[in-house]
This record gives sequence, structure tokens and C-alpha cells, in this order.
Amino acid sequence: MSLPQIVLIPGLLNDADLWRDQITGLADIARPRVADITRGSSLGALAEMVLATSEDRFALAGFSLGGIVAQEILRRAPERVTHLALLDTTMLPDTPERAAEREELIAQASKPGRFHGFGKKLAQSYLAPENRDNADMINRVRAMTQRLGPDVFIRQTRIARPDSRASLTGITCPTLVLCGNHDQLTPPELHRSMASLIPSADLVVLEHSGHLTPLEEPENVTDHLKRLLQRDPVRK
Repeated sequence: MSLPQIVLIPGLLNDADLWRDQITGLADIARPRVADITRGSSLGALAEMVLATSEDRFALAGFSLGGIVAQEILRRAPERVTHLALLDTTMLPDTPERAAEREELIAQASKPGRFHGFGKKLAQSYLAPENRDNADMINRVRAMTQRLGPDVFIRQTRIARPDSRASLTGITCPTLVLCGNHDQLTPPELHRSMASLIPSADLVVLEHSGHLTPLEEPENVTDHLKRLLQRDPVRK
């Protein structure tokens, strides 16, 4: 009997290297595949691309923007998803202030010159205090942002973030909601609210992580994904 597929969706300006440790760590229990969300210009288009390149039934894990895409996939094809993990993400639309911040970031990324997708200031807000001077982590994230570049950043930043609270209550598959205790972008309280809306959700807050849990605590993220996959799926 072949192992089940788990589709891993990266976040904004992330590629497969975000999930490097989970790809290796999950190989004994599942067949990981990293989805590409760098090309579509709407949430629906991204969800349809993931669905078109996935097996009929699969487990799904989405990080940050990838978690927003994962929620859209559950709205469109809930019968295809056996297990769901939402990592460091949100179910809320942008506030006017956050929308204005995105427009400013787009304006900066549109300027000529070298694109710096992950500078020291961003590292301060993305990483836990104990990781903010970790050169290996910073360089790993910076390499992803530079590989993908400003065009992908602008396209992904412009994708509308909907209010998904009503649809979360209809998720029936085993679900993991996970974030870092020091996540400033999508803080733990947001994830507690998210988990409370999903009947089948387990909530995990990792003590030594900020927003980038798959990089900051890779073994813990892998272990919790394994526990999720070991839960019995809801039969469709």
C-alpha cells in the first residue's frame, strides 16, 4: 500500500526550501509534494492550480499565505482533503491599515534596483528573539526571496485575503492549527480563535518560534504533522 500524499503550500516569497526539513522528516509516513503558488493572480486561481496538480485525496499543510490558499481549497473541494494543517496564517481579511502597508511594500518592490526581500528589519519581526541573529536562518529566507524576486512578491501581495471565519466551521477533517509563540504577524491569539472555529482542530503554540515555524523549530513542526497524519480521516 503506497503512502498518502501530503501537499505542502509555502508562504509569500517562499519556495520548497521552506519545507526542506519536513520533506525529509515526513518521508517515512507520507509522500510530500510542495505546491507552487507563485504564478496565479487570485486566491481562486492558486487553489485551482494546487487541486489540478494533486492526487484525488491528499493531506494538506499551508504556511502563512499558503494557509490562506489551503482554506480556499477546503471551500472548493473539501471531499479531497483528508487532513489539514494551518501554520502561522490567518482567517481574517486585511484591515485598512494592513492593506495600506501592502501597497507601500508593492511600491518599494516596484522601484528599480536590487530587490531585498528579507532585510534585518524584517528578520526582527519574523523570527523569535533567540533566532534574530541566526545567520543561517536569515540567509535561508533571503535566498528564497531573491530566487523568486519582486514580480512574485508583487503578485502574491496583491492577492485579496478574504474573511474565512464562516467556512472554518464546516471543516470536518482532522486539523492542526500551529503557530510560534513570538509570531508578530499572525499571533497566537489569532490561532486560538481559528482553532475554536474548527470542530476537529488541535492547537499547538511553539515556544521558540516567531512566524517561521518550519525553519525555527523544524523537528517539532514535523512531529506535529506526523501526529496529524496518524489521526483517522473523516470518511467521505
